[in-house]
Amino acid sequence: MEKPAFETDCCAVNVVLGEEKKGHLIPNGNGHQAGVNGSLIGGTDGAGCGATPGTMSSVEKPVPGYPEREQWTRQMDFIMSCVGFAVGLGNVWRFPYLCYKNGGGVFLIPYLIIGVVGGIPIFFLEIALGQFMKAGSINVWNIAPLFKGLGYASMVIVFFCNTYYIMVLAWAFYYFIKSFNATLPWSTCDNPWNTPSCIEIFHHEDCLNGTIGNTTYGNMTCEELADGRSPIIEFWENKVLNISQGLDYPGSINWELLLCLAAVWVMVYFCVWKGVKSTGKIVYFTATFPYVVLIILLVRGVTLPGAYDGIMFYIKPDWSKLGEAQVWIDAGTQIFFSYAIGLGALTALGSYNRFNNDCYKDAFMLALINSGTSFFAGFVVFAILGFMANEQGVDISQVAETGPGLAFIAYPKAVTLMPMPPVWAALFFFMLLVLGLDSQFVGVEGFVTGILDLFPGKYYMRYKREISVAICCLMCFIIDLSMVTQGGMYVFQLFDYYSASGMTLLWQAFWECIVVSWVYGADRFMDDIARMIGYRPFPWMKWCWSFITPCVCMGIFLFHLFNYKPLTYNNTYVYPWWGEVIGWCMALMSMLCIPVSVLYKLCRATGTFKERWEKLTKPQWGPHHLEYMAPDTDIKSLASLSASTEDNKVIIFESAHPSESAPLPSTSCFPPALQLQMASCPLLGQRRQHPLVSKKKN
Repeated sequence: MEKPAFETDCCAVNVVLGEEKKGHLIPNGNGHQAGVNGSLIGGTDGAGCGATPGTMSSVEKPVPGYPEREQWTRQMDFIMSCVGFAVGLGNVWRFPYLCYKNGGGVFLIPYLIIGVVGGIPIFFLEIALGQFMKAGSINVWNIAPLFKGLGYASMVIVFFCNTYYIMVLAWAFYYFIKSFNATLPWSTCDNPWNTPSCIEIFHHEDCLNGTIGNTTYGNMTCEELADGRSPIIEFWENKVLNISQGLDYPGSINWELLLCLAAVWVMVYFCVWKGVKSTGKIVYFTATFPYVVLIILLVRGVTLPGAYDGIMFYIKPDWSKLGEAQVWIDAGTQIFFSYAIGLGALTALGSYNRFNNDCYKDAFMLALINSGTSFFAGFVVFAILGFMANEQGVDISQVAETGPGLAFIAYPKAVTLMPMPPVWAALFFFMLLVLGLDSQFVGVEGFVTGILDLFPGKYYMRYKREISVAICCLMCFIIDLSMVTQGGMYVFQLFDYYSASGMTLLWQAFWECIVVSWVYGADRFMDDIARMIGYRPFPWMKWCWSFITPCVCMGIFLFHLFNYKPLTYNNTYVYPWWGEVIGWCMALMSMLCIPVSVLYKLCRATGTFKERWEKLTKPQWGPHHLEYMAPDTDIKSLASLSASTEDNKVIIFESAHPSESAPLPSTSCFPPALQLQMASCPLLGQRRQHPLVSKKKN
């Protein structure tokens, strides 16, 4: 709703309330390209507005037909997109296992500590950086152009991640289709892919008590039963993977799996091709449906025999584990994986926010949702595993697995023991598909956003986004062809272990903190955040970015490096030396982007080292900064502001093109700080509610 700000002639301007921002995409003039040294590329007004932060030069009117950066239709679109991206398969199949492995409930202590000192600060940093710079993972580092290699590094990581992560969705889709059979194909041994050693029942009670050593069950003795193979494992290895002897034996393509892969990529494409207009709506389903299924599975799981033992096995604390370094390393690695840090996608999502969105509160809320989902999923998983252990008469530790082993071996085995197994199988695998789908298409969105931001408006073409998304999906699909062969599982593990591993993410997070805190300046960035949200975050964030988080990241990174172990498959197959070389090349492709780009830019620049450094570390501001940033002297007053008081609602004057502006009012109506700003830049004509200058009550 618009209403007059004043009744006198000096106020022929309009107040645009924050509530009016809801409902439609709001352009911000992204058709202009930022210049260097704090200036803007674009037209200037006759008054010669300054180009320093706070009093930047004016921007010419966008050329008709140029695209302007979209914004989320409503803020909940952003929240749901972040939930969908960060809450993924790792929350369901990795966290519960790590919790069991590292002392049960005790694991929550290092998990929460590292989350507070490492996960949340970087999570907030990436979202706030994207929101402030209004750019994807590459151009966001115009805040310190010398370190733009950070953006290229994140693009390499997210590209690799998009390439191999979708294979999990293809497997889940394959299992989902196979669930629509009266008899689940992995529950019997009378299929073409089964071997003579396949048996459906492993632990006969006479064999378990050990009193009758030569007892036979069917046509097999107890010793033969112990060497048998489960139909679930044979379905996974012989039918789904059709796995070969090793990485050097690629074999033939599994055409059924290839069709599933193509179908999933088509789904991803149509989720992303229209940008946030489509993803912002789809995530409402993809981000919430898994919670519905998890609740249904939990209700069902706790009613099964053995569920209580499984849950207690999951949360029972083992205090001795706190003294083991590996427990803290596992907690740190899980935080960085589950929070999706270092991939650049969070930055891309934040760039579509309104400039004055309270990303500080969003970061804490999203971190709580992420970690809460992980802990909640553990009850679901271990209730089912407890039931499975009870049915088979074995200890829970023998059925507790992580990764694909939990999703495609342990759980399929559990559903065969339940009443109406096809129903539970279809429900579980559809949940896996949806859970991974939103992570996948948001990852693709982040990659495409970074690519498109490299091209200014003059390269505009009508279907640029649709074509870019299609090329990205096609490139990943071609690489994925190597993962639907008989040796595809070895390729998948190679990508998973090296390309988007803990080391690459930790390296990326370390440099993000260093650049923002020590190159751009932690205090300066805190001021920028105050410009956006209207108050300064707690100083704890600045301390974490400057000291604590880099130390945590580098400590875990060095531990990984010094305790490096060659990759193996199923603890038996050792990868050949050339396979490890390929893996390290994938890891170094992202890690070397940062130092190589720094050295390249320093060598290309002219002048002394100090002159080069100063020139290359000056921010390149975007057009939207003209609209929102006030003089630096005004920001100091925001230190005492809080987000919750009505008195702290604020107003900012925006630039308007001369041809569209109303007659300029007398500057005497406005606060002194803005009088000075309007004197140097008379194009400041419209004003809107924004956290910059305190609004006085009458």
